[in-house]
Amino acid sequence: MAKILIVDDAKFMRMTLSNILRKANHEIVGEGENGQEAVELYRTLKPDVVTLDITMPIMNGLEAVKAIKREDENAKIIMCSAMGQQKMVVEAIEAGAIDFIVKPFEESRVIEAVNRALM
Repeated sequence: MAKILIVDDAKFMRMTLSNILRKANHEIVGEGENGQEAVELYRTLKPDVVTLDITMPIMNGLEAVKAIKREDENAKIIMCSAMGQQKMVVEAIEAGAIDFIVKPFEESRVIEAVNRALM
């Protein structure tokens, strides 16, 4: 069981991810709505894995990946993106994200990404 932080500006997306991950016996330790919250919650909660949306207000997912990786180079971050955001996904991977999942979420792919992150 992993401790997971879910960050997405859309409550529905957080709920969807949360339900998928809870079914797979993971613990959701926190939820955030923007990149700034992601960085603050990461600091406080020290989750095993973070799922981060790319497009968010205040601080986007790309900036949040960089900020979290500056504080903890071993942070395991999975990006969540809508179709057509490939360029930003590539930048996020280059910045230190370890994987990405595409919306709408496919349950098996989400679980596979998290399990791979934990290896």
